[in-house]
Amino acid sequence: MQTFAATSPVTRTTDKIVGRDIYPDGQVRLSARIRYGAAEVGGDAHEGPVIMGSTMYDTSYLTPAGGGAVSQKQVVRVGAGWDVYRTLDRSTFVTAGSQRDTEYALHLDGTIYRRSVTYIDGKPSRRITGWQSGYKGVKAMTLISQTSTYDTFLMTLTSGKLYTARLPLAGGHIIPGVVKQVRSSTWQGFESLVAAPCGTGTLLLGIDKDTGSGYLYSVGHANGTATAIRGLGKVPGSFTDPVYFRRTNLTDPNMAGE
Repeated sequence: MQTFAATSPVTRTTDKIVGRDIYPDGQVRLSARIRYGAAEVGGDAHEGPVIMGSTMYDTSYLTPAGGGAVSQKQVVRVGAGWDVYRTLDRSTFVTAGSQRDTEYALHLDGTIYRRSVTYIDGKPSRRITGWQSGYKGVKAMTLISQTSTYDTFLMTLTSGKLYTARLPLAGGHIIPGVVKQVRSSTWQGFESLVAAPCGTGTLLLGIDKDTGSGYLYSVGHANGTATAIRGLGKVPGSFTDPVYFRRTNLTDPNMAGE
C-alpha cells in the first residue's frame, strides 16, 4: 500500500506490504478496487474481485489491523470468459442503511459493460444491466465520481486526449452515457490511473509503465475543458508492478469529483 500527500513536491506518507501470497505470482491480470475494514473476529477483512488469465475470482482474507500474516483466505472462482476485458473497476456507493455495488469492465471491442453485484448468503452474484460502445481508443480509466443515479470515469486515450464519461444507472440496456473532453493532448503516456477523493475534487495518480514512473495530479470539479487540473509532480519511487488499484477503507467517503 502506498499513500501520497497532495503536496508539491509529492511526498509518500505510507509504503508497506499489507499481505503476502494472496495469488500465484504473476497471474493477476486485472483487479478492481479492494475494500477493507475491521473484522468481527479482530484485525482487518479485505475483499474484491480479480481476473487471472481468462477467469474472474472473488477474493477475501483477513490480516492483523494494518497488515501482516494472511489468514482465512478464500479465492472463489466466478467464471471464465474474462480474457476479452482490459479494465475492471467497481463502484460501491454507500448511503444510510444501504449499499450499491456496480462493476464496469471495458471489452476489447470498445464496449463498456455494467454489472450489478448483489449478495446472496454473503456470496456476490453478477448481472449485466447495460452497455455502451465507442470506447475502443481508451487506454486507462478510473472512477472519479459516484451518486445514487450515475458513476463517472476519467479516461486516457491512445490519441493523448483526456475524457470523462458519466454512466447513468437507470434506463435500458443501452447506457446513455455523457462523454466530455477534458484535455486534447499529452495524456497518452499513462497505462494505469488510480483516483481517490481529496477535498472537493480528486487526487489522480497516472502511471507510465514504459518508464516505471508515477505522476500525481489534483483534479477539480469535472466540467469538460474547464476542469481544473494541477500537476503536483513526479512521485518518489518506481512503478513496475503489473497491476495497480485503489485500496479503500469501508469508512472512506464516496467519490465526489464531479
